[in-house]
Amino acid sequence: MLAGNGNDDDYQAARHIYLNDTLRNATQKYLHNSISTSKYNAITFLPRFLFEQFSKYANLFFLFTAIIQQIGDLSPTNRYGTVIPLSIVLAATAAKEIMEDLRRHQQDADTNARSVKVLSGSQFVVKQWRDIVVGDILRIENGEFFPADMILLSSSEPDALCYIETSNLDGETNLKIRQGISETADFLTPEDVGRMEGVIKSELPNNSLYTYEGMLRLGHKEMPLDPAQLLLRGAMLRNTRWVYGVAVFTGHETKLMKNATKTPVKRTKVERLVNKQITFLFIILLSLSVISAMGALGRQLRNPFEESILLLDPSIAFARFPGNVLTYIILFNNLIPLSLIVTMELVKYFLAALINADLDLYHEESNTPAMARTSSLIEELGQIDYIFSDKTGTLTCNVMQFRMCTIGGIGYAEVVPDDRRIRVDENGKEVGFHDFVQLKRNESDSPTADVIQEFCRLLAVCHTVIPETNEETGKVVFQASSPDEGALVQGAQTLGWAFTTRRPRSVSYTHNGQSYEYEILNICEFNSTRKRMSAVVRGPDGRIKIYVKGADTVILERLGPHNPYVETTCQHLEEYANEGLRTLCIAYRDVSDEEYAEWAKVYEKAATTINNRMDLLDKAAELIEKDLFLLGATAIEDRLQDGVPDAIHTLAQANIKLWVLTGDRQETAINIGYSCKLITEEMSLIICNQGTHFETKEYLLAKLNAVRGSIAAAPIVPAAATQPGILDEYGFGSYVKKGAQVFGFEKKGVKIDKDSLPETEPLALVIDGRTLEYALEDDIKLTFLALATMCRAVICCRVSPLQKALVVKLVKKNVAECVTLAIGDGANDVSMIQAAHVGVGISGMEGLQAARAADFAIAQFRFLRKLLLVHGQWAYSRMSKLVLYSFYKNITLYLIQLWFTTDNGYSGQTLFETWTGAAYNIMFAVFQPIAIGIFDQYIFSRNLERYPQLYRLGQTNEFYNNTIFWGWIVNSFIHSMLLYYMMSAIYGEGVMLGSNGFVANIWIFGEMIYTVDLLTITIKAALTVSTWVKFTNIAIWGSLGLWLVIFPIYAILGPILGIAQMELGKGMLDFMLGSPAFWYGIIMMPILTTLRDFTWIFFKRQAMPRSYHIVQEIQKYNIPDFRPRMEVFRKAVTKVRQFQRVKRNRGFAFSQSDSGQAALIRLYDTTRRKPRG
Repeated sequence: MLAGNGNDDDYQAARHIYLNDTLRNATQKYLHNSISTSKYNAITFLPRFLFEQFSKYANLFFLFTAIIQQIGDLSPTNRYGTVIPLSIVLAATAAKEIMEDLRRHQQDADTNARSVKVLSGSQFVVKQWRDIVVGDILRIENGEFFPADMILLSSSEPDALCYIETSNLDGETNLKIRQGISETADFLTPEDVGRMEGVIKSELPNNSLYTYEGMLRLGHKEMPLDPAQLLLRGAMLRNTRWVYGVAVFTGHETKLMKNATKTPVKRTKVERLVNKQITFLFIILLSLSVISAMGALGRQLRNPFEESILLLDPSIAFARFPGNVLTYIILFNNLIPLSLIVTMELVKYFLAALINADLDLYHEESNTPAMARTSSLIEELGQIDYIFSDKTGTLTCNVMQFRMCTIGGIGYAEVVPDDRRIRVDENGKEVGFHDFVQLKRNESDSPTADVIQEFCRLLAVCHTVIPETNEETGKVVFQASSPDEGALVQGAQTLGWAFTTRRPRSVSYTHNGQSYEYEILNICEFNSTRKRMSAVVRGPDGRIKIYVKGADTVILERLGPHNPYVETTCQHLEEYANEGLRTLCIAYRDVSDEEYAEWAKVYEKAATTINNRMDLLDKAAELIEKDLFLLGATAIEDRLQDGVPDAIHTLAQANIKLWVLTGDRQETAINIGYSCKLITEEMSLIICNQGTHFETKEYLLAKLNAVRGSIAAAPIVPAAATQPGILDEYGFGSYVKKGAQVFGFEKKGVKIDKDSLPETEPLALVIDGRTLEYALEDDIKLTFLALATMCRAVICCRVSPLQKALVVKLVKKNVAECVTLAIGDGANDVSMIQAAHVGVGISGMEGLQAARAADFAIAQFRFLRKLLLVHGQWAYSRMSKLVLYSFYKNITLYLIQLWFTTDNGYSGQTLFETWTGAAYNIMFAVFQPIAIGIFDQYIFSRNLERYPQLYRLGQTNEFYNNTIFWGWIVNSFIHSMLLYYMMSAIYGEGVMLGSNGFVANIWIFGEMIYTVDLLTITIKAALTVSTWVKFTNIAIWGSLGLWLVIFPIYAILGPILGIAQMELGKGMLDFMLGSPAFWYGIIMMPILTTLRDFTWIFFKRQAMPRSYHIVQEIQKYNIPDFRPRMEVFRKAVTKVRQFQRVKRNRGFAFSQSDSGQAALIRLYDTTRRKPRG
């Protein structure tokens, strides 16, 4: 315990913070309050950047090549031919990384430079957040964020109360109450707190948001501290003029930052595959080099020319073998395209700019465009399998509104649509809804007037809301522990029953200009088991009543025998539920003085019990919450963000599974799940609320076996998930396992195959945070995952930020080849966003913490639809073509060196002039892949959104996989062989005879093949492109024109300037342009070489069309889509199913937070004058 006897062990287990003693606190060397979310700093940039870049095998290979090129006798090419291009690539990448990280540094600097008032002597001075230290006493004013974790001392509210919003921490936007201890509540001026002397003994920094243990000693008196006094960094002070607090945790030691994870290095699925394939290409290159070196070795050993003419000793042939291997590595090094990495980075930068400039992703109300904060993950957007979403602020608008009610069997609505207005049906009954204006009329003159008055009185009295009056405007603001409850009180005010005052023993409301005070005798609080709250009140007339509101399932079973409105109320409840509204039944009864006196004794005994108090209080409430009279029901709208249901439905059609990870209560999350169409009417709910490790394990196993038993196939669950082996955990087996872990040889477990998950009945899994804690333990987590992956929707409730990240990592690690995306809008979502392959932040009401930590930022959840279905698919298709084409063009040209090697006796002679070859990847063959990567659209955006099923092409790696890669590699082998040997067939000394009698040499032959290769790869680019725009034409055909213009100039000026005098020689243009063989070659060779490609593309489209081929045809010929008719039919079927669903599960609103704060709220007195501080 922290409040121990002060021994050494206890001292080490806590931190001691001395009030108003800066020097003594400084000796503890606590962490500063400055935070950093950036990736680099001035010291770490170079080593970390170089490590990241050379972890890409292409860059590592070219570094090796550049080094061995410096050995003059080994290199057949210029020693700077690789160093300069590699330096350009690294410099361009470094510039991009620096620009992106500077934005993070600027955002950190803005946060650290925020102002706060800090006590200095007997007055508060303004300091920046970065200058706060542990032990500082701070003054936080209304609307300000807490800059550090603080212990509340006093506030402008009575009894040191204050309201905070923790949406950045747990996703909940309803205000929470914190209260300082009574011993510090009267320190209300700077002079008072400046004279405080004492010490806080606090727990050590940790990541638990909901717990805190500490002790405050003032003089000789010690007072315990608990979470009620803790104000966390990231929370905001709301509707409280000011508070005084002392900082106990700062900077990266605050609970919020403890829940954050280190900024990860993320690589896309395509990049990882490219890295692996570069390894294979290096093996091929090494093999070709060894084979060529062996050819040279054979020549040196068997050919007398070496010994007799060149006078080389054959005995050193073996010693020269390693050098020959290095020579051929240099000669063939461009089989791996140096330009690929920088081309990918450049294209990704432009694709990110297209996202930033997309007006469809621009939110006009908040003036917020979409922002790609990093361009490195752009193509990953086209391969998402799982989306992990926050709820509050991401799916919803955080706004509760009182929309409809039914009172005395008559329905009322704030706004009544024309088709829902009151009318008489064929049975002579009134159906439909009145508006609230009619409700006010009926209140005074109708058969249900008494019922209406009792209904509205209950809404104004039965609650735990605190009214706050703004002294400047006079406007009353309701502070509620549940946003639903606040909406009900606000609704009562709209109907003319305005709640005005709360005192410790009573509440007051005004109606028709007259004030009424009701004595609050007892409150039976809401909890998730009771699903209701009740208030026992005494009215001005002295009569005692019990007012109850709660879920229909618990209220209806507690009604008395005479209840005429049950049937019509249930019909209205079904209609409300069909519209996604959250309902609450309203009931009451009169209680005699004798009954209350007897019940009060039972309640008081339960309230003073130490052990099992909550259960006894629930049992006491059961005794009085009976024989109720049903007044009616309310319907509250938890308003979703625009377009959320449509976006979720479309993403589901795209085979993307959505998991909601929220800090909200379970019932709230389920209700939102229904209203946003995440949970549909045909789904069966699996609700996991077990209280122990073993119960959780048994429940999940039972459900998994039940699901697996109903289907023919199921995802592979490792045996360890269900039957842990004893030898794996104990005895010799455990030592073997630990040893394997130490040396990195631990066998990887079997992963779930996302592409072979079986079809099951529609299921939705709901699990709360406490149970999830057990489900994430090693012996249960794979069982939980196997069950969750077979469900169409998963909702995790009451989860901490760290749990969100653990869920994401569980899927990321154990579902093979899956790509995850996390989306949220608060600081509590940062860990989840960083853990996922792709993080998306919502620039919403909860600040910019999530958006700043994310890879992409958007203003609304609905924008995720276009971000993934359009920009994601385009990026994946474009990057796939870019990578494949880049490999193709390099291998096609530089593999010609291999065929030439067989003809030159394995001498290591290069065929192409050095600078012409170096310019291939930075001038003549670079614009084609760039144009494909930026401008190609394999399908137009409207059709990508119309046919979301096309998104599965990215999930299944349709455009880029090992099979396609090796197909392109084999094709490039064939093309290079055809180009070399067909060109060799028409080349000859007699055919290529110059006008002055000189015969053509290998350099002329090399430049001819170079020209034909450029023509061939240009035609191949044309066959690869799906959409032709102006820039595509300029890039593809312009690259060829660039060669035809620049090469003649270079051929003339090169020898004059002393560049490549031997290679270019004199009269090279005369040889080439004056020879019919040259013109025959550049016209016929490219056509003959690419004829097979054209034939295959035609055959594939005609005989084996893929889904996107069909959509391309629909797009080309503008074929009409008849699916809207099917959609009308589907909606009709859905309407029928909804009635079946609402009977099975109807969402309800909460009467108050499940927080146990009713007693605290009842101490509040709004008539007391507030101190100014």
